[in-house]
Amino acid sequence: MQCASGLVLELFLEPKNIGDAVEPRFVGRAASFQCGAALRISLHIDESQRITDAKFKAAGCTVLIAAASLLTEQVKGQTSAEAASLGQLPATLEEQLGIFESGRSDCAALACEALVSAIRDYSGAVRDEWEGDEVLICTCFGVSESVIEREVRSHSLVSIEEVTRVCNAGGGCRSCYPLIQDILDDCDRQNLIGI
Repeated sequence: MQCASGLVLELFLEPKNIGDAVEPRFVGRAASFQCGAALRISLHIDESQRITDAKFKAAGCTVLIAAASLLTEQVKGQTSAEAASLGQLPATLEEQLGIFESGRSDCAALACEALVSAIRDYSGAVRDEWEGDEVLICTCFGVSESVIEREVRSHSLVSIEEVTRVCNAGGGCRSCYPLIQDILDDCDRQNLIGI
């Protein structure tokens, strides 16, 4: 195995953002059965869906701590959707840390998994507290059920990927995938029976 990069050592020796985000916070967890590592990321997200605080607690190796430190620093100031999109790209984090070919890609993936899990926690809370006239499906991009239905019907969409391309729904943390699939299935059933 290769030695850790300079950035990995720097972030391990002087990690940023250790602890818990301020209340109210949204928490995501990830763990590896393979190496025994565990990571917890907590986020404070304001009313404009911007992450104002991001912290982590970890039990794991040098690379995991460096990845969590870098990732929590990067998401501060981002919207939940921007952060969720970043969490879908562990290869970018690997490259930034200089571990792309070190065999430690699981550490970056674990950090991204915990981040996306925290954003899913936030998305679930937003859906539960939604008081709008329409059902909110995608909290990352603020897309309602009626918008998705309209786009599915007008563009004859048949997959979640197509819905995401047309109206962004599902492009963040992906916790709305089952809801989008339900809409697609309902529209398909209605088309079959001629409604």
